[in-house]
Amino acid sequence: MKAPEYLLEAIDIVKVFGTLRANDGVTLRVAPGEIHAFLGENGAGKSTLVKMIYGSLHPTSGTIKWMGKEVVIPNPNAARKLGIGMVFQHFSLFEALSVAENISLAMPGKFDLAALSKKVAQVSKEYGLPLNPSATVADLSVGERQRIEIVRCLLQEPKLLILDEPTAVLTPQEADQLFVTLKRLASEGCSVLYISHRLEEVKRLCHSATILRHGKVVASCDPAKETAASLAKLMVGGDVHTVRAAKVPKDGVVRFSLKDASLEAEGPFSVELKNINLDVRGGEVIAIAGVAGNGQSELFDAISGERPLPRGDAVSIDGASCGAIGVIARRRMGAAFVPEERLGHGAVPAFALSENVVLTRHSDDDSLAVKGLLDRGKASAIAERVIKTYDVRKGKPDPEARSLSGGNLQKFVVGRELDRNPKVLVVNQPTWGVDAGAAATIRQALIDLARSGSAVVVISQDLDEIFELADRIAVISRGQLSEAHPAHEMTAEKIGLLMAGAHEKLEASHAARS
Repeated sequence: MKAPEYLLEAIDIVKVFGTLRANDGVTLRVAPGEIHAFLGENGAGKSTLVKMIYGSLHPTSGTIKWMGKEVVIPNPNAARKLGIGMVFQHFSLFEALSVAENISLAMPGKFDLAALSKKVAQVSKEYGLPLNPSATVADLSVGERQRIEIVRCLLQEPKLLILDEPTAVLTPQEADQLFVTLKRLASEGCSVLYISHRLEEVKRLCHSATILRHGKVVASCDPAKETAASLAKLMVGGDVHTVRAAKVPKDGVVRFSLKDASLEAEGPFSVELKNINLDVRGGEVIAIAGVAGNGQSELFDAISGERPLPRGDAVSIDGASCGAIGVIARRRMGAAFVPEERLGHGAVPAFALSENVVLTRHSDDDSLAVKGLLDRGKASAIAERVIKTYDVRKGKPDPEARSLSGGNLQKFVVGRELDRNPKVLVVNQPTWGVDAGAAATIRQALIDLARSGSAVVVISQDLDEIFELADRIAVISRGQLSEAHPAHEMTAEKIGLLMAGAHEKLEASHAARS
């Protein structure tokens, strides 16, 4: 019997939410052993289609064929039984459980936790995505949590692996290892449906591409024969805005400062911050690079006030000490913060967007809350302004945060803080999972905020983003921060050495001599 030409066929798929046609006659075909890119702007309908393939949603109309036969996929369990695995952009992990316990929840039948732990350690090491099976998820960085999702999926030995922005929180080295793994899986006959906004990696990795725009297929192509610019143009329907940085004001005063800031590790898998020093002047963007799990989350917590420091003078805003006070008090001093994890940390999933505005704006001069009474009209107006300014795609006027695609939620969370015009803005992974057009918009807005006189700190693992944004660059490694150097003096190689701890060794040498 002749093998089917395609492993998966989604034919004329339509999905309607209220008045929104999220998918409008979409056809997608994936061959055995093919790495197939699925591209489009945030809100183009990519996540909607793959959720239907995985059984999380059901088509309004259309047909899905698996190995040549028409199928109905009622739920994710049925999809997994067919051989379809998916790694979602938003993690589905229980923070109080260990790595092995989280993975066990997706494994069929009975299991032995000790044996599973050994297999997790073995497979994660083999694929270059190392995990400690006994580590508690709450203590792990976002990059490490992503590894759990990928390894959990690979343990099920899928015939089709769907990856939604898999490298968004991985270091370049981790991404390179993932590409090796995916190419090996493809050579063994496993198909990969690959969603990413990093177009250079799509060109490098994928055999073919289907491109969506506003819920419709607008092109199919061989990514290797395209440029990143031509792929982006197909996605957005026009040229992508080029980020431009005006000159940094020479007389900018220090608006934000860290002086010998130290913070003890919260748990066995947390990172201790050691004598962090950083001055950020009004008018400049300072980027902090580093491999995931080297203290970025702890640094953000210390800067934002989510974990106050023992010494009040360790952190200052416009010369006023604030190290010992919390996040609300720091916001009242004119600071704004965007955390790494947008769903659950940056936004409450079940809250509407207008309600999520209140979470970080209730202490502002906007007077959203007066004598315990909430002005919902004003909150809705702010939400609408952010939605319009940052082109947040949504299915109804004031949707719940969890109903937005990852990139659209990121645009909203970043836009909510930029809308405040803060004196100091600290943002962790500003364009994680965001398409090329929206990333350019966010990056330009960060630069414009800085040039208006604010101090901007960007924590990012994306070196392309760092070089596009930063006036000065520092690197965090094992809880220590290097000196911030002018961006034009830095190279990817120099940053790589600092990531490996070159500044720690230098400081240790100086200490030994003294």
